Amino acid sequence: MDKSLSYRVDPTEDVNDDGVVLGEKTGTVADRNAMARLGKEQLFKRNFGFVSIFGFALIIMGTWEAVLATVAFGLGNGGPGGLIWTFIATYIGFILISLSMAEMASMAPTSGGQYHWVSEFAPPNVQKLLSYFIGWFGILGYQIGTTIGAFVAGTMIQGVIILNNPDIYHFERWHGTLIAMAITLCVALFNIFLANHLPLVEGIILVLHIAGFVAILIPLWVMAPRTPSSQVWTSFTDGNGWGSIGVACLIGIITNVGSMVGGDAAAHMAEELKSASKILPRAMIWTIAVNGILGFVMLVTFLYTLGDLEQDLATPTGYPVIQVFATATESNGGAAGLTSILIVLNVCANLTTMAGSSRQLFSFARDKGVPFHRWVSRVPPGYDVPVNAIIVSALCSCIFHCINIGSSIAFNIIMSIGTVALLTSYMVSIGSITWRRIRGLPLLPSKFSLGRFGLGVNLAALAFCAIVYVFAFFPPMPNPPAVAMNWACAVYGGVVLAAFAYYVVRARHVYVGPVAYVDKSI
Repeated sequence: MDKSLSYRVDPTEDVNDDGVVLGEKTGTVADRNAMARLGKEQLFKRNFGFVSIFGFALIIMGTWEAVLATVAFGLGNGGPGGLIWTFIATYIGFILISLSMAEMASMAPTSGGQYHWVSEFAPPNVQKLLSYFIGWFGILGYQIGTTIGAFVAGTMIQGVIILNNPDIYHFERWHGTLIAMAITLCVALFNIFLANHLPLVEGIILVLHIAGFVAILIPLWVMAPRTPSSQVWTSFTDGNGWGSIGVACLIGIITNVGSMVGGDAAAHMAEELKSASKILPRAMIWTIAVNGILGFVMLVTFLYTLGDLEQDLATPTGYPVIQVFATATESNGGAAGLTSILIVLNVCANLTTMAGSSRQLFSFARDKGVPFHRWVSRVPPGYDVPVNAIIVSALCSCIFHCINIGSSIAFNIIMSIGTVALLTSYMVSIGSITWRRIRGLPLLPSKFSLGRFGLGVNLAALAFCAIVYVFAFFPPMPNPPAVAMNWACAVYGGVVLAAFAYYVVRARHVYVGPVAYVDKSI
């Protein structure tokens, strides 16, 4: 390790009563010592606190917004009852996942997140290769998340136009794609030139996240028609002919899983957070706790106010929720107003996700895991953000957006792989610390520990991940035609092959895994 990267506190520096060294880039004593142990240079300002990082993580997960945008798939696979009960199971599963990751984040608070934890905790003979592939999956998951936020906002704008101008406007996929690309560009520019305001913006977004929830919930309960409770809680549907309600529900669970992935988001901002080892686990746990409750309340509300399901699914807007809003308010203008709340929140989520995605890419490039790693990981003088990584993230999103012009089915297939990629990173990182616990090997000190419950929590989290992982690759119906097949496995395999090819050609010579830079004497 280059000892010039050591950040032990100089006793001559001013330190306040909380151990915070004065100056935005330094953070607390613990932050500086953590960076010294990790062998990393502090390049970014530590200007995030609990409220701003909590808002950051809350909006990236955006459970209640995601439920409203993607509920159609679950309605066809499991029905209302299946959605509700699998949501409860998913919530419990992700609490276990978040607890496991929060402990690792407290031990090693770094923007690398899962791939760094794998490098620290996996068996030495496989840590290099495993952490390398998990780095790629982490980038894939967050890059797709960056694309989805802009796409949903753009196509919802298009849906509102269709709703209010059905006889004038002619739907074209490239219209929504161009709107999404414009949103991506604006978000990238904000992340580059206005990054110093990001903590303040995240606090504002936190307020919007809660206020938007209330602003949609109340009109639905007051104005929308009611569905009988028996059709909400105990109505199960095998709409695609699986021959088993249980299988249909397990396939439909991906709707709820997709609304809760991203609990690791705060970890990727660890190097911009004061008291990271202490605040980071709190933010991660509170994120899943609050988002799960909001998501469940919104899901139940939506199902109680669903109205005519066939009409909702057949809406020309492309989003059943827009039709539900129109039915509830009996006004296209009212539906447009409620939908605009979702549009604004999805733009905010896109802004936040790009920040997390670029930090994940920057960290992996810093450890030489991607092509052109020197350029990607460069932070230009005068900037406190990974500008080049943000540019790459925005460019990749625009490329993904273009796929929708040629085929909406291909686009949806590629987008679905984001959930599987992040699940893979969760499984391998949690599996690594589980291995250490089973072997009785020592763990790193942390401000948050699962203690004697650790092994049980880790094993239960792994079991949940394994079940969801299998069903995430199932097609939406038995024996589907080629155009309706779930090609996620092909895309997933393609990423593995691309990563492996780069590993053979280049990465195996330069990538050693972040654990190699760790100063074990600290």
